[in-house]
Amino acid sequence: MTAYSVVVIGTSWGGLAALTTLLGCLPADYPIPIAVVQHRSKEAERLLPQLLQDVTALKICEMDDKDPLLPGTVHLAPADYHALIDTGMVTLTVEDPVRFSRPSIDLLFMSAADTYRECTVGIVLTGANEDGSRGLQHIVKRGGHAIVQDPKTAEVPTMPAAALRAVPSAEVLPLKGITARLIELALEPSHAARRRTPR
Repeated sequence: MTAYSVVVIGTSWGGLAALTTLLGCLPADYPIPIAVVQHRSKEAERLLPQLLQDVTALKICEMDDKDPLLPGTVHLAPADYHALIDTGMVTLTVEDPVRFSRPSIDLLFMSAADTYRECTVGIVLTGANEDGSRGLQHIVKRGGHAIVQDPKTAEVPTMPAAALRAVPSAEVLPLKGITARLIELALEPSHAARRRTPR
């Protein structure tokens, strides 16, 4: 059993290209559910799932309220809804935008951290605002794992740079390095199993 229960990813400007690279090399049986907030217009909303499905073996699906979190699946937050992680599922809300954004990366990350604590992996990719930095900080405070795309490799470095200011201890990797790291993290034994292992 893997150490992690969920991977949450946040991105905006440049996110399609970044997600294409990051998700394209993950195997179809990747064991950790992935939830993504990509800031996008309603026009792009219709296209993003199919564009991503064309490049990855993982199943791409748009979230519906109370959808179960599934391995081998990328759950995309729909436009104009906040996406929250609850135990084993996602929930959608229409509360006010946060940092002018709905869905909010911060809210996705915070809810994941509050639900799964040290079993959460948070990833901030390219983007033109600072959404995600507070949420990534919250993941680390709850014992989770933080990864940030190297701002030098980002189409727009504002979002990953803000995340690094908030979480200087985060791993900083290029996109293909993030993919390789996600595969490594999926192979880590569960925290319970590690506690049972004799030293």
